[in-house]
Amino acid sequence: MRLLQPLRLPAIALLWGGLSLSAMGDQLYAVALSWIATDVFGPAAGYLAALQALTVLVVAVGAGGFADRLDALRLMVGADLLRAVALALPIGLGLATGSPTALGLGVAVVLLAVGQALFQPALQSMLPRLTGDAGLLPAANALFDGTERSARLVGPGLLALLAGLVPMIHFLTINAASFLVSAAALLAILRWHRPAAVAAAPVARGIGILRGIQAMRRHPLLGYVLAGAGPLNGAWYAVFFLGLPLLLQRDGQGIGSYGALIATYGAANLLSNIVCGSLPMPARPQFRMFASSMLVGAGMACFAGIAALPEPWQWPAWLAAAFLSGLAGPLKDIPVAVLRQSRIPAPDIPAATRAGMVANHGGMLVAMLAMPSLMRGEWLGPAVLGCGAVAFAVGAIGFIRFAGWREAA
Repeated sequence: MRLLQPLRLPAIALLWGGLSLSAMGDQLYAVALSWIATDVFGPAAGYLAALQALTVLVVAVGAGGFADRLDALRLMVGADLLRAVALALPIGLGLATGSPTALGLGVAVVLLAVGQALFQPALQSMLPRLTGDAGLLPAANALFDGTERSARLVGPGLLALLAGLVPMIHFLTINAASFLVSAAALLAILRWHRPAAVAAAPVARGIGILRGIQAMRRHPLLGYVLAGAGPLNGAWYAVFFLGLPLLLQRDGQGIGSYGALIATYGAANLLSNIVCGSLPMPARPQFRMFASSMLVGAGMACFAGIAALPEPWQWPAWLAAAFLSGLAGPLKDIPVAVLRQSRIPAPDIPAATRAGMVANHGGMLVAMLAMPSLMRGEWLGPAVLGCGAVAFAVGAIGFIRFAGWREAA
C-alpha cells in the first residue's frame, strides 16, 4: 500500500510507532476527562476545555519564536516528557483521594496544552525532512494523521470495554506511559536514525505568529482554511466534547455509549484516512476539503434530532451520525498538511502550523465559553444543531467560492 511506504524509513517507523501509542493514550484521556467533567460540572465543564484552548493560544503566540530556535527533535522529546509529568499530579491525587480532583485536572490540562503547542509545529516541520521525498508527503501525512484517527477507534473502544473493570484514574496512567514511549522513540531517532538532512537543516529564528498567518494567506486555499478554522473547530469541539456527552446523559446513557460513539467516529476516520492516504494529491484539492466540512456539519446536526426518533431507531441513528461525521476529517486534513509543507518555505512551516493552532484553539475557546450557557435544558438540541450548521456553512461557502479555482503552474 502507498500509505505504508514511508515506514521503510527507520526514523519514520520509530516516530510513527511512538506517536501511535501516545495518540491512543490521548484519546483514553480525552474521553475519560470529558465524561468526568460533564458528570461533575454539567455544562460548565466546557470551561475546562476553554482553559486548554487559552493555554495553547498563549504558548503559540508567546513562545513561538523561542521554540523555533530549538532543535525540533529535542523539543518534541521535551514536550512528551512534560506531558507525562503533567499527568502525575491528577494520578497521585486521584490515588490518594479516590478520584481526580479539580485542581489536579486543571493543572494537567494546562501542562498538556503547553506540550501540545510545542510538539505539533515541530512535528510538521520535521516530516518533509524525515521523508526526504516530496512524493511521499501525502502518504506520510496520512500515516501520521491516521495515528490519531485509529486511536479514536482503539482508545475509546478499550474504554467502553474496560469502563467497569479499570478505575477511571488509570486511564490517565495509560496516557502518561504512552508519552514516555513516544519520548523513547524520539530519543532513538536522535541517537541512531537521525537523517543528515535533519541534522544540517538551518534553525529558523524570530518567526512570530504574524509571519505564520502571512505565509498561510499567500496561498488562497490555505488562507481560507485558516479563516474558517476557528468557527469549524469551535463547533466540532462543542458538539463532541460537550454537547454529545450531555445528550447521552440526558437520555440515560453511560460512558460506555459515549466511548462506543467516539470509536465509531474513529473507525470512519481510519477508513477515510486509508483511502485518502493511498491516493496522490489531487490537482484540485478544494473539493475534498470543503466536502469534509459539509459532511461533519451534517453529521453533527443529525445528533440534535435523534431523540425525536422512535426508540428502536435511536441507537442506530447515533452510530450512523458518528460514522458520517468521522468520514470527513482526512478529506481536508491531509491536503492541508501537504499544501502547508510543499507551498510554504521550510523555515515558515512551524509558524504556519502555529497560526493554524491559534485559529483552531481560538474557535474552541470562544465556543467553550459560550456553549455552557447555551447547552442547557431545552436549548441543548438547538445549540448542537446550530454548531452543525456552522460547520456545514464553512464548507459550503468555500465550495462555492473556489469552485473554479486552479493553482497556477
